Amino acid sequence: MAAAVTEQQVLAALSHIIDPDLHRDVVSLGFIKNLTIANGDVSFDFELTTPACPVKDRFLEQAQTLVRAIPGVTNVACTMTANVRSSGGGHQSAIKLEGVRNIVAVGAGKGGVGKSTCAVSLAVALSETGARVGLLDADIHGPNVPLMMGLSQPPHQTDGKIVPGISHGVKVMSAGYFVQENLPLIWRGPMVGKMIQELLGGVDWGELDYLVVDLPPGTGDAPLTLAQAIPLSGAVIVTQPPDVSLMDATKALAMFQKLEVPILGIVENMSYFICPCCGERTEIFSHGGGRAAAERLKVPFLGEIPINARIREGGDTGTPILVGEPTSPEADAFRQFARNTAARVSVLQNMRAAEAARGSKQFIKFFD
Repeated sequence: MAAAVTEQQVLAALSHIIDPDLHRDVVSLGFIKNLTIANGDVSFDFELTTPACPVKDRFLEQAQTLVRAIPGVTNVACTMTANVRSSGGGHQSAIKLEGVRNIVAVGAGKGGVGKSTCAVSLAVALSETGARVGLLDADIHGPNVPLMMGLSQPPHQTDGKIVPGISHGVKVMSAGYFVQENLPLIWRGPMVGKMIQELLGGVDWGELDYLVVDLPPGTGDAPLTLAQAIPLSGAVIVTQPPDVSLMDATKALAMFQKLEVPILGIVENMSYFICPCCGERTEIFSHGGGRAAAERLKVPFLGEIPINARIREGGDTGTPILVGEPTSPEADAFRQFARNTAARVSVLQNMRAAEAARGSKQFIKFFD
């Protein structure tokens, strides 16, 4: 009779799986939950730090293969789950949001690079994975998110709190609901701060894994005030391939670094064009500048988003391309961007947890 399979054998086998972002094995990271063994049948949960994990399928295949190779194992049932943890925010801020685990800012050095499109698509792509997602349109001078998400009606209030609208699985709040339509907004820092307090503190966001914030472009008073007011987990910088756009993106990145906001990475929008008729690729605005800038500045590169009229049409009609054409290459590019961004948030969360643990040990050692 074959020896009974033990928990130690299963965990030893699974410890050969190394998380490529956290650089530790999944057992020591605590990813393996609810392990049960009965007559050769092994079942367990594989708990990821984000449902948007870019290597989820690879983890599943590795786990099943490694455990199935243990003598005596006849069946393996691995359930992939996710528990998005709080990153704790990258800096001190006046506004705290209970129930919101991670706040991701999407910024750009200048307007016109597709920042709002990237913010909307990031939120929708994260929601597709099963994450609880909110989208705050804080671009007070050009609040386009309601149009791009197909939400024209303003939100309502319940028990003194503003209840955000929901579109494409995402909770949406916009500065556009608080200003008069078609009139320019001429505000200085204090008024911007008051608006942000209303948008954040006065909104019933509920439980969110990610709150994506579409910031105003540039490095002026409005984005600076916003970045200081919100407890950001990290910032995404949107750029185009040309050098002039990269120069502005570098300034935006430097602003976040001075505010001690972690940089999640750079995404290159309008990176290339694929002709729908012949399939020929054309690099209209050059190509590769975003990746080169990321390498030069030693920050992650989050992806390349192609230019296509269907993306613009989806924004005009309130149907993001991930919803309108979910199997398109453009939708896949946005999903990869979202997976990479979520992975970076998880890495930062793990780093902060490790730093906190080291600090606690040093504190205890000091008093021993």
